[in-house]
Parts: sequence; C-alpha cells; structure tokens
Amino acid sequence: MLDFSEGHSPNPPPVRDVSLLPKAHLHLHFTGSMRPGTLLELADKYGVHLPDALTGGEPPKLRATDERGWFRFQRLYDMARSCLRSPEDIQRLVREAAEEDVRDGSGWLEIQVDPTSYAPMLGGLIPALEIILDAVDSAARETGLGMRVLVAANRMKHPLDARTLARLAVRYADRGVVGFGLSNDERRGMARDFDRAFAIAREGGLLAAPHGGELSGPASVRDCLDDLDASRVGHGVRAAEDPRLLRKLAERGIICEVCPSSNVALGVYEKPSDVPLRTLYDAGVPMALGADDPLLFGSRLAAQYELARRHHGFTDEELAELARQSVRGSAAPAETQQKLLTGIDDWLAAPGA
Repeated sequence: MLDFSEGHSPNPPPVRDVSLLPKAHLHLHFTGSMRPGTLLELADKYGVHLPDALTGGEPPKLRATDERGWFRFQRLYDMARSCLRSPEDIQRLVREAAEEDVRDGSGWLEIQVDPTSYAPMLGGLIPALEIILDAVDSAARETGLGMRVLVAANRMKHPLDARTLARLAVRYADRGVVGFGLSNDERRGMARDFDRAFAIAREGGLLAAPHGGELSGPASVRDCLDDLDASRVGHGVRAAEDPRLLRKLAERGIICEVCPSSNVALGVYEKPSDVPLRTLYDAGVPMALGADDPLLFGSRLAAQYELARRHHGFTDEELAELARQSVRGSAAPAETQQKLLTGIDDWLAAPGA
C-alpha cells in the first residue's frame, strides 16, 4: 500500500472526508477493478495458480518504465483476467466495482474494457460486450451508481482490430457505450495508426479518450490531440514537462485522467509528491483523478483525492474543484452532472471534521 504519511502535519486543520465528496470516476480498467479477495476465490474456483505477487495480500512490486517491467505488469493483469470466465463472474466484478465506487463517493463511473480480451470465454466479441453491458445495467440499478462503458482498443494489436472495435462501440452507443479509448504500452504503435478508428468513434457520437503521457513523454499527449482529436487523455501527466502543451490542454479544456497511485506504482514517478498534480492544476488543465487498476496498485478512488491533499497541499476547496472537473469531463447526462455538482457544493458547505 502506498504511504500517504509524507508531509503530514502533526496538527492538521479540520478537513472533510473525501469519501463523502461526490465525484465522477473516468479511469478504471475492467479486470483491474477486481477486489483481491474476489480474484482469489475465482482462481480457486477455476484451478488457476496465481503468482505470489497476486496472493500476498499487498500490491505487487511493479516498475514498468522498462520493457521487462511492463511485460511483468501485463502478465499479472492477464493472469487475473483469465479468472473471469462466465457471465456470473462478469456480473460479480461489475457489481463489486460499483459498490467500491459508491463507498468512495463516486456518483458516476465510466469503466474501460477491451471486449476482445473476454470474447474467447464468453462466446465471441458481440456476446462479450452484451454481457458486460447487461452487467453494468444491473449494477447501476442495484447500487444507484450511474455507470457507462468506454470500449478501448489495444495499441499492441493491428489498427484494423481497433476499427472493428470502434464500429462495435458505435453500434452499442444506445446501450451504454459512451467513449472509445486506446490502452496498453504507449511506447508501441503510433497514435496516428489508429486515427481511422477514432474517426469512426467520433462520427458515431463517442468521446475520444486514448492513453498518453504516462510511459512516454509530452509528445505522446500531443499525438493524442493532433492525430486522434482526443477530448480526454488517459493519464497525461507527462504534459507537465512542456509548458506550451499545458497551455494547449488548458485552452482546449482537455481532461487529463490522472491516476497518481498507479504513476508511482509503475515507476513513472518515485514518490507521491513527485506526481505533477499541482503543476497541472495551476496551469488550468482540467483533471479527473482515477484509480486505474486498484487490484494491482492497491488504492481506489478516494485515496487519490487523499493523496492530492496530503502530498500536494490541496485544500478542500481545491479538492472540490477537482471533483467538479471530473463531473464536467464525464459523459453523464446533464441532470446527473447537476446533481453531483450540487452535492459537491453541499460537501464544501458542511463543516470540516
């Protein structure tokens, strides 16, 4: 678990509970949202032998800034995904992810998934997506959490596969798909190779939210803007290294889905205080804090806000503004956004602890 004690004042001012702060969660991967206990139960159910890194009760030690480290991260993720084999497993994962988000104050979740990865176990690509969307509908009804799906292509695969996924995502836009992404190692595959897939998605009314600016530098963020016409960027933190790019993001109102805990866990930054939250915020770049893959990184949504508070000195007013930015950057309907924004104002109006 990440240590949040650095910079902790012995007599901190009264603060409000960040788990009660209404917010939207825009960067959560499907398998990575799983509870560790659920993974252990499913592995036992299917006779899957998990590596020690997934059974030790603590987040695995990861460092993905070199190819070997990224390969290890992907291997652990693939092992966890191999334990999702039935519609019931999918339903459980989504329901539990929704429950965790509600506990952390989320009122809206856009969960990211590449249905190709689950198709072999679930009867094909279309059945896999339909099972996922049905699970999201059920979880939303059971928990009261607004939930939608962002279909993500894999940049390690051929761009034609991404076009297939983009067409599928558009086809299911009326069933809960709101966006199209591009995940996996951004050091592989040029963003422009996937421009047609993103054009298909945008023409179909989906928001464009590719990953960029995490394992690669500012140029990968710029590619997301220039080649894929992104309205949001998954991560985007490395934009902090380029003042001109920061101005561009701020002027265009491009949301960066910043995931501080995963940035540290993967070795992008050495410690929580190194994540450039303050640089992005002060430059006027809108952000939506996200948990990325809690299964592997050990902390969920509210912990990201706590990290901003403890390591970067964000006041409750600034945390409330981060929450507002997450809501405004979401695909939530206007009435849902307004309800959450009103809740944020109410949280701020309440006295601190």
